[in-house]
Amino acid sequence: MKIQALEFEKPIVELEQKLEEIKKHVQGQDIDLDPEVRTMQEKVEATRREIYANLTAWQRVQIARHTSRPFFLDYVDKAFTDFVELKGDRLFGDDASMPGGLAKVGPHRCVVIGQQKGRDVKENLLRNFGSPHPEGYRKALRLMRMAEKFRLPVVALIDTPGAYPGVGAEERHIAEAIAVNLREMMVLETPIVAVVIGEGGSGGALGIGVADRVLMLENAYYSVISPEGCAAILWKHRKHAPEAAEALKLNASELQKLGVIDGVIPEPLGGAHRDPEAASLLLRDAIVTALDELVPVATNKLLQKRYDKFRGMGRFIEG
Repeated sequence: MKIQALEFEKPIVELEQKLEEIKKHVQGQDIDLDPEVRTMQEKVEATRREIYANLTAWQRVQIARHTSRPFFLDYVDKAFTDFVELKGDRLFGDDASMPGGLAKVGPHRCVVIGQQKGRDVKENLLRNFGSPHPEGYRKALRLMRMAEKFRLPVVALIDTPGAYPGVGAEERHIAEAIAVNLREMMVLETPIVAVVIGEGGSGGALGIGVADRVLMLENAYYSVISPEGCAAILWKHRKHAPEAAEALKLNASELQKLGVIDGVIPEPLGGAHRDPEAASLLLRDAIVTALDELVPVATNKLLQKRYDKFRGMGRFIEG
């Protein structure tokens, strides 16, 4: 499958095209161009490493939004086993943008929930472009309470531009649904691991993001507002989105320094979409490591640490 190249990846694409031209020229001819091929391959790899070692915040946002990037159900398929989807919030209906159910990750049985986007127009309409309705958050809470009842840890995979802001969602109280999730997750008596796998947009992400361990994939982003939204407010034009992305400190390394997240999960060179299998294994190993640490902790200590973790955010000491 041909993967669409992003703007900053064009130097890599040009070198790859030249490499293919050299290989085609060699085929069927008695010419030894192996040294040239090796030199070009080394140049491609060196250019790729240089570009991906110096990504800006805006470039990471572009990778997080890549249409070929693995989504929630892709990771469930590759990193989890024995997945059984459970539907409905028992109040209004089912929300296809927030699938979830029972699964197993490594040796741990768990409840896994997350936001799902689509790859084409039809699937995006079904999944509402990864923006959950109120019933999505209520379904997630129902599954989390079930996990608590049966002493199963919760794994939440976050990938949303934000909760759906439409009239119907407002009529069914989207803000209240998210607020209730925040409150209930804070006192949920079972370990919770949340991982931002792509976009972590505003309250839409926080609605399933209160956890004992909050992790992020290397090229994901997590922010109170999108770069475009921030640019529209501060600069009155979305063309300033790259500047907004830098100012928001929304990438994984910056958020780890600020203490907003607990760890960064590395991705294959070029992003998770370049090697979904390897990305899934890295995600699985990180989740299993977190659960190995959290599952043995006594419930009262788990809740106290969770409370202290979030109460400590935004607290600074100036010298």
